Amino acid sequence: MIDAAMAATARPQVELKSSFYDSDKSLLATPIFSERKITVFDQSSATGFALAHPKVSDWVARFPERDLVVRANFLSDQRQWEVKVWAGESAGQIALVRVRDGTGDVLEAWTGPQVNWVMARGNKDSPGRDINDPEIWFGFVALFLLGLIDYRRLRSIRNVDLCVLVSFSASFWFFNQGEIFTSVALSYPPLIYLFLRMLWLSRYRNSERTVKSIIWPTWFLVGLTVLALGFRVGLNLESPHVIDVGYASVIGAQRIVTEGRIPYGNFPKPGSEECGVSSLPGGGRDYIQFNGRCETSNEQGDTYGPVAYLAYIPGYLAFGWSGKWDSLPAAHVTALVVDLLVVMGLVLVGWRYGRARLAAILAFAWVAFPFTQYVLSMNSNDALISAFLILGFWLAASSSARGFFLSFAAWAKFAPLVLAPLWLCYPRAFSLSRFGQRALFLVGFLLGSSVAFWILLLEGDIGGAIHTFWDRTLGWQLGRSSPFSVWGWERYNYWDMSIFQRILQALVVIGALATAFIPKRRSPVTLAALTAALIIGVELAMNHWFYLYIVWFFPFVLFTFFINERCIGKESIHLSKYG
Repeated sequence: MIDAAMAATARPQVELKSSFYDSDKSLLATPIFSERKITVFDQSSATGFALAHPKVSDWVARFPERDLVVRANFLSDQRQWEVKVWAGESAGQIALVRVRDGTGDVLEAWTGPQVNWVMARGNKDSPGRDINDPEIWFGFVALFLLGLIDYRRLRSIRNVDLCVLVSFSASFWFFNQGEIFTSVALSYPPLIYLFLRMLWLSRYRNSERTVKSIIWPTWFLVGLTVLALGFRVGLNLESPHVIDVGYASVIGAQRIVTEGRIPYGNFPKPGSEECGVSSLPGGGRDYIQFNGRCETSNEQGDTYGPVAYLAYIPGYLAFGWSGKWDSLPAAHVTALVVDLLVVMGLVLVGWRYGRARLAAILAFAWVAFPFTQYVLSMNSNDALISAFLILGFWLAASSSARGFFLSFAAWAKFAPLVLAPLWLCYPRAFSLSRFGQRALFLVGFLLGSSVAFWILLLEGDIGGAIHTFWDRTLGWQLGRSSPFSVWGWERYNYWDMSIFQRILQALVVIGALATAFIPKRRSPVTLAALTAALIIGVELAMNHWFYLYIVWFFPFVLFTFFINERCIGKESIHLSKYG
């Protein structure tokens, strides 16, 4: 039966050899078979079973057979064959298969982006842990919709807006199934809708019309918010998982405080001397580093702005870091504090523009939205952008405060830099007659930048530090490839859309510059809507997009949607003075 299967499925044109694709050249001289353990299959048999797997055969068939190179290696300690398939230098490795020796059972089969991107495999231990359970995820979805939906007008545009926000869940479901190309394709429609919707709502003008779409009383929303907050904290503490982003921030904090070094170029990386055991739950291997410590590698973790590391210093001082990718309590406590900071910022914004009613609505919407919990459960640093931007929006009337908080958001992760022209020219378009307000904004921005970038002075060579900073951050990010946007799919034998990406990137830059001049007057609603639109525009044009980035624009989408929730009497807001 085995021979029949091999005869039916083997592809003799495929060359079975070690080649330049091997990451470890020493393997070329390593015998395939263990001297101590006898194999049942040979290299050709194991390869035949690997290529016969439907998932593998379908994917391999996408590439010319003349370009295929296959390497099969016997893992004697596991009694398994590891089969790797490459399709030329541009495509790289396209399949990774593990076959049980003696039975031919395929234990693992990864193709396309799943080969090099573990989080693209959709396994049950995917990032976020408990939040991925359908009961918990859709519980958040139900809470969000039932709490905010307009029951009086079920066919209202407000309800459509809310459904679009939770529709990212469809993309997320396919992501957890490992269907990456489907999940990525489904993420674009809601992004495009929200982008266009924000542009439309940026035209908002004050109206005397009172809209009372949410039926629940304020005290009830506050109670639900408190209960949801407790549940969120519990989910965070139940999951020991910290993704590489949160781990990177802890490493950066340690390098600054203890090592007295800049994070850039000084992250733990693979070396010749292994130490300890692979750490859990983050994974990775441990190596002796330049400082003599045994640390889990995270070589590309120094790709973020300095604020992404500075913000984790309090957590590091309180809980330290073992050097391993373990439970990382410093990352947990920082993620929780930042999440609460966003809630506090939304309460402040809501109170300022709509008193208790709007404050309760905005806070509830944040804690009930599943993707904000996803960020918290993964202990990511992405909520830093939300926190700094919402605090800057709360203090938008102060030019210096607006500039200060924008700089902090921009130097955590760089996407908020696109907001500089818009936030510089608020509440009126650019004019030389308002030079004083512009100068105060720049003073605040430069002050925040100084607080962020003082770490470049740590090692004395400022020129070298700047060069390393650029090379490790924007220099790397601008050229990275990723399967989590349509712009990188040519590697997987899809169409090359790079020209369309360049056009879109140019339009985003032009649009950002245009917001300094258009519209001439802008209310808080206009500022919030255009802020969300610009961030969404950046995300649409990015090489790498992920669900964590939804929280970057989510607070401003909330404000724009619910500022129309006009409260009676003392809680009513009059925006006409801004317009």
